[in-house]
Amino acid sequence: MRGLTLWMLSLGCLATSAFAAPAPVTATTSPDIRQSGFVYCVSGVLNTFNPQMASSGLTVDTLAAQLFDRLLDVDPYTYRLMPELAQSWEVLDNGATYRFHLRRDVPFQTTRWFTPTRNMNADDVVFSFERVFNQLHPFHAVNGGEYPYFESLQFADSVLSVKKLDNYTVEFRLSSPDASFLWHLATHYAPILSAEYAERLTLADRKERIDREPVGTGPFMLDEYRTGQYIRLARNGNYWKGVPRMPQVVIDLGAGGTGRLSKLLTGECDVLAYPAASQLSILRDDPRLRLTLRPGMNVAYLAFNTRKPPLDNVRVRQAIALAINNQRLMQSIYYGTAETAASILPRASWAYDNNAQVTEYNPQKSRETLKELGIENLHFQLMVPTASQSFNPSPLKTAELIQADLAQVGIQVTIVPVEGRFQEARLMEMNHDLTLTGWATDSNDPDSFFRPLLSCAAIRSQTNYAHWCNQPFDDLLHQALLSQQLAQRIDVYQQAQKILEQQLPVLPLASSLRLQAYRYDIKGLVLSPFGNASFAGVYRESDQGAKP
Repeated sequence: MRGLTLWMLSLGCLATSAFAAPAPVTATTSPDIRQSGFVYCVSGVLNTFNPQMASSGLTVDTLAAQLFDRLLDVDPYTYRLMPELAQSWEVLDNGATYRFHLRRDVPFQTTRWFTPTRNMNADDVVFSFERVFNQLHPFHAVNGGEYPYFESLQFADSVLSVKKLDNYTVEFRLSSPDASFLWHLATHYAPILSAEYAERLTLADRKERIDREPVGTGPFMLDEYRTGQYIRLARNGNYWKGVPRMPQVVIDLGAGGTGRLSKLLTGECDVLAYPAASQLSILRDDPRLRLTLRPGMNVAYLAFNTRKPPLDNVRVRQAIALAINNQRLMQSIYYGTAETAASILPRASWAYDNNAQVTEYNPQKSRETLKELGIENLHFQLMVPTASQSFNPSPLKTAELIQADLAQVGIQVTIVPVEGRFQEARLMEMNHDLTLTGWATDSNDPDSFFRPLLSCAAIRSQTNYAHWCNQPFDDLLHQALLSQQLAQRIDVYQQAQKILEQQLPVLPLASSLRLQAYRYDIKGLVLSPFGNASFAGVYRESDQGAKP
């Protein structure tokens, strides 16, 4: 972790030294932006430009779809897998071997720091995944060597080899069948990087730049980054799907909460990501604005540190759950834009257990349980992210409501606000009590929720905030991967959900709609349930998009 932390600190320094001299924040709202691009306002902390090394947040939700492409994509309307850099694929050996046939004539971006001499081919695919899975790979340990999503899935153990069969054919061999494998490669955590760029950086002894000065095949390229202020993306004029309609996009990081809403109302922002549900009436009533709402593949939840007494006692966890008024959270946080969660899986998932029951609100029963256990004067620390996210627009307010609920049953809670990777670092110290968090994925496979959040391996990869390891549960997750039959997988996943209901390592709170507000003249935005889609088709109606 120390190496990663040092790299995080240096990222901001490099951002202002590797690019042009720092510009004032007002640069994001200059007339030039209005004429040749749009401003996308979102809160978040940037730790890396490489989504392989991110666990969630800005890099995955917003930047990945602009900078990079993947082998496969997910249709935001049908939830089906689609070709992207792989134009076709074959499933062999009952799901233990996957062969991909790559698209030809896909150029990498030409940036100020790299000019490619060839198009994307099998070498790039092998490099991108070998870096993650092979600990002996020369780039594996660069910038910390942590790949949280794939580590939580134990991909380093399950992927036996990634081989180039020819320039446009790549084959993955797994140690056992894995019915979820294609879905994981379709997430934004699986971008295709340039092997040629990596070779150049190796010769220059500048390997660390691969995650700071990114090179992908996506519709936009990094142009400028000002720590905590904005990220400017420039159009990739050689984009293989066609030239993006806007020459540039500015991602404004400089304001939170009502500040971002004010920027949208005054026209300083064209798009507001994740507006607070409490702001919906303002957004709906303003004729200059449009609002998009879609179901989301996400869940907000409260994680208990199950390795720390008295939270290692399931009855204590149940007593806490009984004390939380989930219906009040729905009314005060989501304003009708979420469903109460009865499972860690959203209701949109094909494996959702329709018999799952939302934990009842019964503070009297909570007090009685604690009294029976002889437990009193409990005092917990509740770690809470400060930034709004797709699964929870107001984490701090949610924490305050939980704090008030628990006080009613005699449990004192101290709220500890944390940001980004610092939250994960604190969690790894193992001395936290409760964590308010959530998960959003760009995969429709239940494995994308269960293994990253609750498997034994996910403790080490820092995505299992409950530090809960249950071997029967892990065995079920493995069993579900062995069959290509949907009915069999559904049955196994419902057994897994029964274990979670009994053991309660986490308390599911809500599955939220995805919200996005934007100015009336912005067209072509696609809001996906799986994460932000490409901005390549976005244009301003007044000029029908800037011409390339």
